[in-house]
Amino acid sequence: MSIAEPGDLTVITGASSGIGAVYADRLAAEGRALLLVARRPDRLEQVATEVSYRHGVSVETMVVDLEQPQDLARLEARLERERVAMLVNNAGGGSLGPTARSTADRLERLIRLNIVALTRLSVAALSGFRERSGGTLVNLGSIVAHAPSAGAAVYTGTKGYVANFTRSLQLEYADSAIRIQLVMPGPIRTEFFSSQGMSDSVFPDSSFLTAEQLVDAALAGLAAGEAVTSPSMPAPEIWDALETARQQYLSSTFSGQVAPRYRSAAPAAPAQRRPSILRILDDLSS
Repeated sequence: MSIAEPGDLTVITGASSGIGAVYADRLAAEGRALLLVARRPDRLEQVATEVSYRHGVSVETMVVDLEQPQDLARLEARLERERVAMLVNNAGGGSLGPTARSTADRLERLIRLNIVALTRLSVAALSGFRERSGGTLVNLGSIVAHAPSAGAAVYTGTKGYVANFTRSLQLEYADSAIRIQLVMPGPIRTEFFSSQGMSDSVFPDSSFLTAEQLVDAALAGLAAGEAVTSPSMPAPEIWDALETARQQYLSSTFSGQVAPRYRSAAPAAPAQRRPSILRILDDLSS
């Protein structure tokens, strides 16, 4: 992981609590000057004061609602204008529950936050990184990128976007000094569920990491040069198998032939038992 030079900024979105606040603490401990971004000014100032006192670094705050185009544009301008060494795109939302109980406007706000804001901020940061021939971009995804669910259709869709967008950027910048990391958390003890009027009990207690555990693992993965970090996945071979299956799927679609099952009648495939994470998320729609 590149170390910021004097005058460089590390920018963290969603920094007023949870994962973002822990990133602020850990990166300040490295001596980095911080720009902390969130929409709750009181919580943001509290985090900034504590981090600055604890580590003796410069900590600036910027109150921004990333769902609002004018606020997003202000932060983009700073990323393009100032010497930014690292951007942690942590801000995001959930809007869990069936689409029948939501509204199109509410779902659009989630897309603006999880997709539009992350995309525009990534592009703005990368512009500055290219000028300085270096920098680090960290995008927070989620394991639900691989878990379509009737109880989280738009949320899982946005995280699928984050995963593909970030991994495509990694390919684009593979031959440069720019570092891009995708972090894929599972269940984390934060305000994610309570902010939506839900209980953490939708997942077993044993499945949760703390925000501290997540961030420490993510930074260790970044230091080790990982492109994709799944902090709670015990065996890297699991990811390797997933990647192998993905590549086999893609290569098989270049056959240039219609598959035999579509050329003649074939018996329907037997119903498969849904993986546990999908059943848990689907319970949100009941």
